[in-house]
Parts: sequence; C-alpha cells; structure tokens
Amino acid sequence: MKKLLCIIFGLIPFFGIAQNFEYQVVFEGIGDNREFSTSNKAMSQTILGARGAFELGVSFDRHRIRGGLSQLHEFGSNIDFHQPKLTLYYQFSDAKKDFLFGAFPRRGRIDFPLAMLTDTLLYYRPNIEGMFGEVRWDWGHQNGFVDWVSRQTDVKRENFIVGFSGEIFHKNLFLQNYLLMFHDAGPGIKLQDDHVKDYLGYALQAGVRTAENSPLNGLIKAGVLGSSFRERSVTDGFVHATSLFAEAQGRYKNYGIKSVLHSGDGHRFKDGDRFYRQKNYWRTDVIWYFINHEKVNGRFNLSFHLVDWDDLDQSQQLSIIYIFGK
Repeated sequence: MKKLLCIIFGLIPFFGIAQNFEYQVVFEGIGDNREFSTSNKAMSQTILGARGAFELGVSFDRHRIRGGLSQLHEFGSNIDFHQPKLTLYYQFSDAKKDFLFGAFPRRGRIDFPLAMLTDTLLYYRPNIEGMFGEVRWDWGHQNGFVDWVSRQTDVKRENFIVGFSGEIFHKNLFLQNYLLMFHDAGPGIKLQDDHVKDYLGYALQAGVRTAENSPLNGLIKAGVLGSSFRERSVTDGFVHATSLFAEAQGRYKNYGIKSVLHSGDGHRFKDGDRFYRQKNYWRTDVIWYFINHEKVNGRFNLSFHLVDWDDLDQSQQLSIIYIFGK
C-alpha cells in the first residue's frame, strides 16, 4: 500500500504540467439500521461508517485517465478491517456515448432495482472492476457493464457479473429494461458437493412521468420481474420465476415517497435484496432530503417492509454525500 501511494503522489508533478489536471474528493456518511424484528426473511444488521475517496487524473479532448483510492471505515472496527479499493480507469466520453475500462465508481452509472442488485454494494463494492459502455439517442439510451467480482485461485471462487439496462421514451411515456447475469464458479481446487451456479434475471417496466415543469416530480411504472437459477448437476435445468413488479414515486420540494410492489414467485438473485425471495413484498420509503447543495446531498429514509401480507417491519437509512473537484 505504501508503494502504491508513493506511485500515485509521485505522478502529481506530471499531472500538473498536463493540459487538463483533474481531481475529485468524495466523503460519504453512512447510517443504515436494518434491525428487522418481525421478519426473519432478510439479514438484520446495522451499518454505521464513513467512506472517503479521491481521484487524480488528466483529460485531453474527450479522453480521461484517473487513479485513486476508496476506503470504508465502519465505526467500531479497526482501520484495516476493510482494505482500500484501488480506483484506476480510462474513460472516453462525448455527447452520444461513454466508455470506461478499469476500476471506476459504481455510483451514478449502475442503477438496477434492489431486487437485482442490493444497495449495500455501494458500501462494500463501491467500484466496478471491468468495463462500462453507454450509447444515447434523442429517444433513449442503453448501457452495459462487466464486473469481475473475484479472480479464481486455489481457494477463491471465480465470480463475474454482466448487466444491461436502458430506456426508450416518447414525451412522458417510457419503457425500461434490465438484464443481469451472475456466474459463480468454484475455486481451482475442487470442493466436494460444490457446483457451478448461474443466476439470470430481467425486468421490463412501462410507465409515465410527470411533466418537466411540474412542481411534483414523480413517476408510475409497472411490468414483470423474472429470474432463472441453476446449480449444475443439482437442479433439473433452470428454475424460473416471474412476478408483477410495480413502482410509484414522487418528490415535492424536500420530501418524497417511493413504493415498490413485487407479487408472484420468489426470486433468487445472487446480490439482490433477500426480501424478494418471498412471494409477496411491498416496500414503501418516506424520504426527507435535508441537505440540497451543489456539492452536498443529505437524505433520510424511513422504510416500511410488508412481507407476504403478514409481517410488517421498518428500517432507517441516513446518507450524506460530499463531492468536490475540478
């Protein structure tokens, strides 16, 4: 780690004489309380901590190269409880497309339903390690990414994620699509009764948004959520599941509400919210945007979880994100 920091800071004089020197510093305060008392369908945990990250780089024309570090400190743990995450990537960007290769921040680029990718990935895997591309048109956009989660060794499993998402729209009407695959292979030294697992999933939703000049910013959408899972040599092919997947959200000034309904078969996504493994799940968030600044955003969520129309639980999330740079 000391050698890595010496290399990064040793490059600063080079960056300074480059045509466009860039930097970014991020602070994230995390308060996430998930002490579920009536339902044992998801993991109860309290996550309190802070994450700091920085990036240094150069840009020329539409090209950018950046490097830095991201560190999570969970309160009550030692400083070395989580290892720093390396940020190092190349980016090409213009009005119609983006392409990134390397280890780059997840936030602001990957936005999947919690059923497919849970929000704790932003805490523990803040970077995508692989590649990302997006193409934009006047009537929509489509993007895709590859995230290499774990490199195979004698004792470590080989994991990677491939995902696609996008939207097409006409005035206030829109159609959104999500497609995700998680491949879970075993370590180099085979384990007894251990088999390769494949997780596939998709979501397709159509909806309508409020007008841009409306004082209430919101949307309503509904569609289908689907998943397929197989454990090779164990399951008889893929096990399929489908369910109704609907969402409504709105924001007026500093207050908002978001409600998501899943009803049908239970799903198995490797990194999805475990509540969606139940047949019926209805989550409603009451949101207070208590800091609205150009560089600082703060929000508080009070979330209610209704599971199989029987168990009602609640959780709370506090988030403060401070970003500044050049």
